[in-house]
Amino acid sequence: MSEIQFQLKEGVAWIAFNRPEVYNAFNRSMALQLQEALQSVAENPAVRAVVLTGNGKAFCAGQDLAEAIHPEGPGLQEIVDKHYNPIVLAITQLNRPVIAAVNGVAAGAGANIALACDIVLAKESASFIQAFSKIGLIPDSGGTYFLPRLVGQQKALGLMMTGEKVSGKDAEAMNMIYKAVADDAFEQYVSDFVHNIASMPTKGLALTKHAVHKAWSQNLEQQLATELESQVVAGKTEDFSEGVSAFLEKRKPNFSGK
Repeated sequence: MSEIQFQLKEGVAWIAFNRPEVYNAFNRSMALQLQEALQSVAENPAVRAVVLTGNGKAFCAGQDLAEAIHPEGPGLQEIVDKHYNPIVLAITQLNRPVIAAVNGVAAGAGANIALACDIVLAKESASFIQAFSKIGLIPDSGGTYFLPRLVGQQKALGLMMTGEKVSGKDAEAMNMIYKAVADDAFEQYVSDFVHNIASMPTKGLALTKHAVHKAWSQNLEQQLATELESQVVAGKTEDFSEGVSAFLEKRKPNFSGK
């Protein structure tokens, strides 16, 4: 059985962790299959948006610890360097919006891979746990980068050091995620949300994504230059022409992602 399920429907790439019997905990095979799925998305112009979610009751429980401590396993250095770091970089560098649909527990690397996505939607009953301190490790998979930027240093360090469980509803309240949705409405909400994103000007969204990422390491003058450069590129897209025409003609735009 494949540890990653991939389906392309109406311009949306649905990528699902598929080890439900262990709450979608990462092993080497699942990590490498996820890298392959993200690479295939990057190479496919038909993809307008990506959803990352989990099958079963969990989003992702983090690393499969049995593999991590196995004497013939890959070991922590390879797990972080060859499994998780390439995944986080692939998500953040992808020229498509990536939406995490957190349907249950997101712990350890699972939580931080979700937070690396551009937009996080979660069930109200879902939970986010920085579980690393419970076993004497530090947050990886970009956790020390993303979480403090989302919730502030005090809150981030508190969550990292205590391993406190945060519900989807509380995660929204502290700006960790974009939105928590009632459990019974979650699947329909995610579908409607991502298809709306997929119908928007894909290149403009990608430029927005990369400009926001650059803002963390640039001063104002540098960021204004990035905005200028990106705006010039966006202004040359077919979607810009379509958006302006639709506005002037008082109709709904039909963006192509080009």
